Amino acid sequence: MGQTIKFTIDGTEVNGRPGQTIMEAADEAGVYIPRLCYLKELTPHGSCRVCTVIVNGRPQTACTQPIADGMTVENNTPELLEHRKNLVDMLFVEGNHFCMFCEKSGNCELQAMAYRLGILAPKYPFMFPTCEVDASHPDIFIDRNRCILCGRCVQASKDLDGKHVFDFVGRGVHKKIAVDAEAKLVDTDADVRDKAAEVCPVGAILKKHIGFSVPIGKRLYDQKPIGSEIEEKKMTKVKS
Repeated sequence: MGQTIKFTIDGTEVNGRPGQTIMEAADEAGVYIPRLCYLKELTPHGSCRVCTVIVNGRPQTACTQPIADGMTVENNTPELLEHRKNLVDMLFVEGNHFCMFCEKSGNCELQAMAYRLGILAPKYPFMFPTCEVDASHPDIFIDRNRCILCGRCVQASKDLDGKHVFDFVGRGVHKKIAVDAEAKLVDTDADVRDKAAEVCPVGAILKKHIGFSVPIGKRLYDQKPIGSEIEEKKMTKVKS
């Protein structure tokens, strides 16, 4: 058997393996650490900062920080809850998120995260930016009003699809997702079968022709909060 690395999360001992990040070890142990930009198939880069934890007294992103023997991790504290709420709050007001009309509602990770954190209405003023919509492609739709700049589509297109359909342009408040074409998405080699077309955590990139196909009450987060699939692992271990 390989080496076991022992550390604690909120006082509970967790076992991990060399090379694992805090998030990977926590997921296997059934401890949910909130996240938005992280996706298992992609290289983590810690852009959203929602997974920030306190490691030996210092803030670190759980998706990028490797585990070490004896480290102490804080994940569930009032300070971290407030930090995560502020980040999610800002993501809502920096875009135009009309959840009641969005076909991603019930399957949206941003919406589900807000519910999990107890956010019912953002506390910051809305910015109401003017964002572009690109419906030129016959099978894929881009609504930049909903984009949270997580970078999943950029990574997936490059690393999983072997293309470079999406990328970031601009800086600061002018940063946005662009496509690898002089004009519209239709002018790229994007395909509805691409992984990049299905990794968006919100409703910024959607496949056409399947909208609202899953009825209310049967969508991903209608019955259980986000992270439940991870926490259920811990419950299963306790019962066994």
